[in-house]
Formats: sequence, C-alpha cells, structure tokens
Amino acid sequence: MNLSYNPNFPSIDDLRTRAQQRIPRFAFEYLDGGCNEDLNLHKNTAELREVELKPYYLNHHSGSDLKTELFGHLYDAPFGIAPVGLQGLMWPNAPEILAKAAVAHNIPFILSTVTTSSIERIAELTEGKFWFQLYHPADNALRDDLLDRAEAAGCKVLVLLSDVPTFGYRPRDIRNGLAMPPKMTLRNVLQIMGKPNWAIQTLLHGQPNFANMKKYMPKNLDMKQLGVYMNQTFAGRMNEEKIKVIRERWKGKIVLKGVASEEDTDRAIRLGLDGIIVSNHGGRQLDAGQSSIHALEPIVRKYAGQIKIMLDSGIRSGPDVARALASGAAFAFLGRSFMYGVAALGNSGGEHTIAILKTQLKQVMEQIGCQQVTELPNHLI
Repeated sequence: MNLSYNPNFPSIDDLRTRAQQRIPRFAFEYLDGGCNEDLNLHKNTAELREVELKPYYLNHHSGSDLKTELFGHLYDAPFGIAPVGLQGLMWPNAPEILAKAAVAHNIPFILSTVTTSSIERIAELTEGKFWFQLYHPADNALRDDLLDRAEAAGCKVLVLLSDVPTFGYRPRDIRNGLAMPPKMTLRNVLQIMGKPNWAIQTLLHGQPNFANMKKYMPKNLDMKQLGVYMNQTFAGRMNEEKIKVIRERWKGKIVLKGVASEEDTDRAIRLGLDGIIVSNHGGRQLDAGQSSIHALEPIVRKYAGQIKIMLDSGIRSGPDVARALASGAAFAFLGRSFMYGVAALGNSGGEHTIAILKTQLKQVMEQIGCQQVTELPNHLI
C-alpha cells in the first residue's frame, strides 16, 4: 500500500499519544475529555465499533471510489472536519492548518464561532469553501452580524448548533482553571515549561483568542470577566422560532447539528432545513445520553431520503467512517482526530490525518467489495 503519510504515526491513536506528549496537560485534557464521568465519551466509539460489515469476496469488484456528493458539491471523501472550539489552545493556527488541508483534499471544513481564527481569515484561505457553525447569541443584532459576515465571506453551508443550551460540567477543565488565554497558575506554568515546543510556537504566533468575537468584546477583560461575557453572550437554547428567522434570511444550505431524537429531526424537516448532524457534542454535554450511533439508527429508519442525515461524535478512524456510513449516515464528521493530528505534527497534521482516514476507508471498501460509498449500507450486518 502506498503510504502518503508519516509511517511513524500510522493511526489516530499514534497521533493522540504524540499530541499528549507535545502539548500542556490543560490543553490536552480540554481536547480529550468529555463531561462528568466521561461515560458517553467512551460509549460513542465503543458502541460505534459494535457495527459489523459483511464482505462479499466473490463479487465482481473493479475498485472503490470515495467521492461523495453533498449539497451539490462532489467531495473527494465522505468525511469532513468538525467544528472545535479554542483550537489555537491545542496548537497555534490550528483552524488555518485544517482549513488549508480540507481545501487541498476537497473535504468540508466547519469553522466554529468560538474558535481562534476569524470567518474572514478562513474565507481567505479557502476561497469561501468552508462551512460555519453558529453558536446562537442571546443578542439578535450579534447573530445578524455573524450571519452577514459568513455570507459576505462566501460560506454556502450554515450549521446551527443545538446541543449546548448549557455549558457541560467538565471536571478536568475546572481543575485546570481553563481560560483563554490560559491562566498562568503555577500548575499551568509548570505544564507549559514542560512543553517547550508548544510554548515557543505559541509565543511566535501570539496568544490564542476568540477571533470571531474579538470585535464585539469589551476591551481589557480579565479572565473572570471574559468567562462571564461568553456565558452571557451565548445564553439560551436553540428553538423553532430562532431557526425560522435564520431560515428566512440565510440563502444557502442550513444544517442542524446536535440532533439526537426523532422529534428534533421531524422539526428540522418541517422548518425547511437541508440536513442534520446526529451528534452528542463528542460526549462533552450529556453523560447520561445515548451514543451517537444509537441515536442515528431510528432516525435513519424513519427519515432517510427526507433530509441529509450525517453523523458526528465518536468517529476516530477510516473503519469508523465505514461503520457510520453503513449505518445510514450520508456523511461523517471528525473533530478530535484532526486536532490530535495537528497537535502531534503541526503544519502537516491536517493532511496527514486526512491521508490516514482515506487510506483506511478505501482499504475497508476494497476488502468488503464495496465500489461506491452509497453502497456501504448493503454490507451492514
């Protein structure tokens, strides 16, 4: 097999291990952790990996093609880069590294409202070929300005986040006093001193900040004031009335992310949305909830063909992508896997991770005799 990635790190687990070695503990634990006891974090991947695929070895097979059509665009693979907040905390310029890799490999990149590169910067790097995830602000004027900026930047797909009505209870982040920029407690200073490469790169690129929100924030906020400001700015839950207003003013495609029930899927269809991403926010919000794959199954049975159904949370590898698509998802999104790649390998981490996933997924499809991504459900046991 032709390896187009660093053979020293041939798996996402290898990248995770390397990332843990290279970045401060508070940054790694923010990336790697879930909420409360991490039950749903682990269930997501474990229960996805219970999905089994059936090979047909004697069928005629002329090769496997990863190309996948989504919202009128033909992507080179059926997976994309999920939105992650505070990306620059894990590695400087992480959103820019991943956005450039996504364009180079023709896969979707979703920019979070609360990450560390701006809408305008990502639009410049991608020529508008990006998706934007909106954390719905409490203030409608702020919402409208964010939407205007995304539209002016050429964004074609808007992702509405529905599964953060409250911020998750995350014991690691509480212990670490997580803030942007990081609090300079003795504990955190010692962690930074132990990761000199991260410290030097962060110094060279400047401290990470909420780039999309910078123009709206009062100047000279201290750490406590910043936390209060962010909590107040994004207070309140998504609802049908808020979605209706956005649907009326946004001309492009709209996807609802964080769907975990048939009821919310039905509402998304009635509201005229174009797609949903079945997700539990990577196990970071509700420890007592279902895994993402178990939430997907009844939604696919009832609503397949009525709306684009995608999956996020717990997907870590090419075989996991195959499992998700075989279970009826039209597309898969990965967040942590790509951040492990960037934290492990810096500027080459995004393309390296994409190469791993493409190679793994194609091997699975070749092995089971699946020619097109859309045929993977035929192999579901």
